[in-house]
Amino acid sequence: MLHRPRRLRQSAALRDMVAETRLHPSDFIAPLFAMEGENLKEEIASMPGYYRFSLDLLVKEVKELWEMGCRSVLLFVKVDDSFKDNEGTEALNPDGLMQQAIRRIKETVPEICLMTDVALDPYSEYGHDGIVEDGIILNDETIGVLADMAISHAQAGADFVAPSDMMDGRIGALRIALDTAGFTHVGIMAYSAKYASCFYGPFRDALDSAPVDMADIPKDKKTYQMDPANVVEGLKEAKMDIDEGADMVMVKPALAYLDVIHHIRKESPVPVAAYHVSGEYAMIKAAAAKGWLDEKQAVREVLTSIKRAGADLIATYFVKDIIQLLNSKS
Repeated sequence: MLHRPRRLRQSAALRDMVAETRLHPSDFIAPLFAMEGENLKEEIASMPGYYRFSLDLLVKEVKELWEMGCRSVLLFVKVDDSFKDNEGTEALNPDGLMQQAIRRIKETVPEICLMTDVALDPYSEYGHDGIVEDGIILNDETIGVLADMAISHAQAGADFVAPSDMMDGRIGALRIALDTAGFTHVGIMAYSAKYASCFYGPFRDALDSAPVDMADIPKDKKTYQMDPANVVEGLKEAKMDIDEGADMVMVKPALAYLDVIHHIRKESPVPVAAYHVSGEYAMIKAAAAKGWLDEKQAVREVLTSIKRAGADLIATYFVKDIIQLLNSKS
């Protein structure tokens, strides 16, 4: 036999030398959940080992992530029900939780790339990403609020805004709004291929942002998030967002949509991110807790598969875990 591929697998040194896909701490974006209060760190029941933080502890978490080698965080906020309405009014409050969190993070770790969630669901009394009228999620009316949200985040100090709403045309509207307001330097990471997935459940627990069970209110987000059956549509969405000015595009979820990541990476002239979502995190945690798999090995394997599929950046709740694994070489 002239060719024996096993010759390149016979030692750890050789395997490292010929590895085709490599993970690095700077590949990862850490999602963070902010909450009101002081000196509070609340574990999310459906996301074991992951927490909401009050702002004083949030900035400590960001500083720790930065010192570990993580270079970006993606910020979400848990809004009190008393602040929620159908128009997302609180989202535009210059002294709101999101705006305060942005300022505190940039004051503490100014070098970190701070990305912020732009969508109405944390602020909506109905748990939807847009304004609801007669059982319909309004597209164009929602975009106006999203543009104002983006400007508010930029004013507070955000480096990137990350619209996760899936309204048509919102990337172009945000780009125009930001540029007109003087924020030409603020980037947009578009959730371009965001699927109507069952894997978002723990995230909605974290923010208390699930659609409400009320008559005449849509029970799901299938009229704006994508059909899991479609790939070509994901390519179309990504191309539209790039044409409208997106600096990065994202596929969400990641693990169940590796093929979509691959196809978009082949076509995209901008970096492609993937979101390893809460349900995908929870599955590994649950199986590991049962002793059915080795958590460390599973984390490394899953995140490697996402990068191998073509993701340049990966948002994951395992950021600390994978960086520790990479640093330990275990």
